[in-house]
Amino acid sequence: MKVGIKIALSVALLSSLSFGGEQFAMNDADRAMYAEMLEDNPADIMVANGGELLEKYCGGDAGLAAFLKVSEDDLPAYIAGFPRYLKDFKQVVALDQVLQALMHKNAHKPFELKSSDMFDMSAYAKSLANGEKSNIDVNANKHMKDAYALGKLTFEQKRGGRGLSCLSCHSEDVIGGILRTQPLPDLSSKGNAPAATWPAYRMTKSSLRTLQRRFQGCMNNALLKVIPLGSPEMVALEVYLTDEAKGTEIAIPGLKR
Repeated sequence: MKVGIKIALSVALLSSLSFGGEQFAMNDADRAMYAEMLEDNPADIMVANGGELLEKYCGGDAGLAAFLKVSEDDLPAYIAGFPRYLKDFKQVVALDQVLQALMHKNAHKPFELKSSDMFDMSAYAKSLANGEKSNIDVNANKHMKDAYALGKLTFEQKRGGRGLSCLSCHSEDVIGGILRTQPLPDLSSKGNAPAATWPAYRMTKSSLRTLQRRFQGCMNNALLKVIPLGSPEMVALEVYLTDEAKGTEIAIPGLKR
């Protein structure tokens, strides 16, 4: 792509944004609903269902701890370090992939990564780390370093006919702008580091979603080819943004517009 065209695309994106502040992102009814949901998150029921599913298919908290070869007492802090490299998998994996493998080990057909049951069970498993600080270690080994590098590349790489990337909507130049009635958030450690609050309930979708599923939603909105859930690139993207949330207290389920 020629430089002039790249500049034109950047200008087009910026011109579609308004910087009037968050008051333009929600009307009064939305604000009232959001405040109510903060007190009574609809996803709490879904997380509870996820706990029942974990018990039925994976042996509950004890079964998950045994599969990960950690004690139940150490399980919350260990979960706070995902995605991570696991030798048994010979790759960096997200928590939902661990749950799939555990279901398979227990002779159950694994839930699809995009299924509501998997969203519920993943949310419950991640909620075991509530109150822990996100402690992902991207320097733990070569595999994690490579995943971080791939995630950063995936975040910054321009794709599609519009030449957009994740960074196009989350760079310092556009953070705070309003796009599609929503403020563009700072995903870095300098902002609210939202990776620590996914899986989350999305008000606009009336459902619980994982972080990777949210990535796919962004890609759809930008008319980019959607990266498959659980793929190396998608897991790496989760690694990259989870590292930005390192040190942030985990709070599942989150609540997002």
